[in-house]
Amino acid sequence: MMRVLVTGGAGYIGSALLSRLANIQSVEEIRVYDNLSHGRHGVFFGATKSSKIGGEHKISFVRGDLLDRRTLASHLEGIDVVIHLAAKVSTPFAHGDPHSFEQVNHWGTAELSYIVEESNIAQVIYLSSAAVYGASEHPVDPQAYTKPRSWYGVSKLRGEKMLQRLSSHKKIHILRCANVYGFAPSARFEAVINRFLLQAHFERKITIQGKGEQQRAFIHIDNVISCILNLLGSPLESGVYNLVQSNRSIIDIAYALKDLYSDLEMIFVEQDMERHSLVVELSPEISDHIKRIDFIDELKLFAQRFAF
Repeated sequence: MMRVLVTGGAGYIGSALLSRLANIQSVEEIRVYDNLSHGRHGVFFGATKSSKIGGEHKISFVRGDLLDRRTLASHLEGIDVVIHLAAKVSTPFAHGDPHSFEQVNHWGTAELSYIVEESNIAQVIYLSSAAVYGASEHPVDPQAYTKPRSWYGVSKLRGEKMLQRLSSHKKIHILRCANVYGFAPSARFEAVINRFLLQAHFERKITIQGKGEQQRAFIHIDNVISCILNLLGSPLESGVYNLVQSNRSIIDIAYALKDLYSDLEMIFVEQDMERHSLVVELSPEISDHIKRIDFIDELKLFAQRFAF
């Protein structure tokens, strides 16, 4: 039997992960460790009730911060696997307060690594980001040179290095995740696909930066969760793996939405400014965990979640 702690478990990905994690028979306990700084509380409403998954008795919540070592250490006692989702998040090329990114994503992960190092925890699954690569017109694999273009990417890369220290005696799986989209109880709408769909559905217009020719790597949230769950107790070697489903240009996403909303208006902003692309190659070691679904069908399923 397995005891799992999920940092950032009340956030976007965590809010969709918990119900599926609780439904695994070999998982006997799930501790959600989150400071709720993201301001989203959807995870607490309905998605984990026994009438739906039969595993709500396994889940407990702790309001705590990664930088609070005493609290974090006390709740890591007896844990077998850590799924590390907690982070200050950003869109891939956005720039923001470097101090807060560094504190949470680097030093918060460092604190976690120090505790794991001294514990009997067997495995850490760390959701890093493809933002560590910076920009590339050509597909990058985990051996590619990392040159992050944002403080977010820098801090996630430093977080990776803190956990990689432990890979000689702990199972450490680092997933460089593409831009996530799709419905979850605590969904985010800062990133492009979720934001575009929300705008298209309710306003019938979207704003596109530049000409929209820039490419990004994407993955549906269901595939992120499937990969994480398949890595629990997996014999896969410790290492860094790219978690991506597809690479798409922004204008291709816009035209896909146009198929759903024929009256959609596209507003282009600063078309004369060059926009960077990032194309990421899926790691073959985890490719079996990625389910291929038609992109338009994925958008339709998300749109069905809207109240009106």
